[in-house]
Amino acid sequence: MIEGKITRISGPIVYAEGLDGCGLYDVVNVGEARLIGEIIRLAAGKATIQVYEDVTGMKIGEKVVCEERPLSVRLGPGLVGTIYDGIQRPLATMYKDGNAFLLPGQRAEPLDTEKKWKFTPLVSEGDAIAPGVPVGTVQETASILHKILVPPTVRGRVIKTIVKEGQYTVSDVVAVTELDEEICLSQYWPVRKPRPYAQKLTVTEPLVTGQRVIDVFFPLSKGGTAAIPGGFGTGKTMTQHAVAKWCDADLIVYIGCGERGNEMTDVLTEFPSLIDPRTGRSLMERTILIANTSNMPVAAREVSLYSGITLAEYYRDMGMAVAIMADSTSRWAEALRELSGRMEEMPAEEGFPAYLPTRLAEFYERAGRVNTLCNKEGSVSVIGAVSPPGGDFSEPVTQHTKRFIRCFWALDRELANARHYPAIGWIESYSEYADEVREWWDKLDPRWASIRLDALDLLKREQRLEQIVRLIGPDALPDSERLVLIVADMIKNGFLQQNAFDDIDVYSVPEKQILILQLIMSYYHKALATIKMGAPLLKLLDLPIREEIVRIKTTVPNDKLEMIKAIESHLEEQIGGIERMYRKVATA
Repeated sequence: MIEGKITRISGPIVYAEGLDGCGLYDVVNVGEARLIGEIIRLAAGKATIQVYEDVTGMKIGEKVVCEERPLSVRLGPGLVGTIYDGIQRPLATMYKDGNAFLLPGQRAEPLDTEKKWKFTPLVSEGDAIAPGVPVGTVQETASILHKILVPPTVRGRVIKTIVKEGQYTVSDVVAVTELDEEICLSQYWPVRKPRPYAQKLTVTEPLVTGQRVIDVFFPLSKGGTAAIPGGFGTGKTMTQHAVAKWCDADLIVYIGCGERGNEMTDVLTEFPSLIDPRTGRSLMERTILIANTSNMPVAAREVSLYSGITLAEYYRDMGMAVAIMADSTSRWAEALRELSGRMEEMPAEEGFPAYLPTRLAEFYERAGRVNTLCNKEGSVSVIGAVSPPGGDFSEPVTQHTKRFIRCFWALDRELANARHYPAIGWIESYSEYADEVREWWDKLDPRWASIRLDALDLLKREQRLEQIVRLIGPDALPDSERLVLIVADMIKNGFLQQNAFDDIDVYSVPEKQILILQLIMSYYHKALATIKMGAPLLKLLDLPIREEIVRIKTTVPNDKLEMIKAIESHLEEQIGGIERMYRKVATA
């Protein structure tokens, strides 16, 4: 161990000397309380350390001990269903120790070292192995089969010994290579270093969320990146909750980064009671929570994103599709700004450090769909919330984030105030994954691409017409353009808006989503053709089919889509009757 002493303290930034031989980003124990810290700048034995705990009461001259290893997380059975802080301290375990608040220097093992797991070997003595190859499995939860992987750092290529099937702790050695390298049920990995993979693949399959505005209009692929920017109260957290509950990812990593304590309390109390729609069991059986609230040490907030994505990459290497909810990257950027100011670095725009874009890129670029080292397909999808002050999307965090993500779900204040959920605005939002996931949708319904573009075009036309309506009123518009306003309202109320408290509307299967939108656009084209024959718009507005179409989302369950066929026949009958009437008039 290398020892030094503190020479200066500036909030969470501590300066020390006598640390010759230490490496950049090595973990250190700071002060008498042995607070966890990390060397972030090093020159001739003089180190700048960011401390991940409260430094109140620390004094100059106290010792600093370097552990000569980078900041790492422990990976193994027991991660799923656990609530950690930013540096992987299990909060529930520390609370049981009798402390409602984190105490300086308080420690707890990230994984339960006494619990025994049933290990089932997949290899035998003499078998060839390679980094990333599973040597056995552990049933971590009813939803997650945990594969014990050969660590990427193991050089041995043959198994010399392997334990028999049985009960083992996370510290037990289950296999030994011909180079006498031990493979345990758990392993460590540096949080700032991406885990290796064999090949990065193009994205082809959407992350199905059950939210119509996302899946149809602005799809996110498995292995993709998305941002949810919005001002206070527009529904960023609630949208991430809905995606976390209903998306078809195998595992969810939810990072509460700098959010208010009451919001994280809602997550911690709500998620265990939610039922996973895929398994019928608790959602926590496929969820890992990282809680780093705004009143926790700011430096730990900065590292929490790296901890979360390292856990996600670990499960990705098992061949799983993992989704990360980062709420919010703006609070993470504020932590960077505070630490940068403490280190007296030259600020860039709005006080953020000049390396803010680089750090954002490092985080989002760890997402992706990959071929793992054991030739399995896995993916990490990242959904980051952004909290621009005053809802100003031109501020630096939002603008830099847009450079590194390909899916932008912009939350609209007016929609949120109108109780339109999800409040994702269809004008500013976009998705660059539409072409990549088109083949998947075409197998489901070849009409998806054309209907999607048709509906988005109609909503843009409605926005332009609304400006005219504000000046001269809707009565001055011809019937064909008033129809655009009517059908746009049908899309908003009957398709885009979802009721999270309605048992049917809370989740829509992709087949139902496209059938609803197709029926609305079919109504528009049939009504427009009838108007061109001379029929007045009022005749069409009196038809009961319009209300029937808008109510499909709450009246037709996901497993009874044949009911939509009956509504489609009603549309043909009612508009067809008016069409036949005016065709006779035209030919008379």
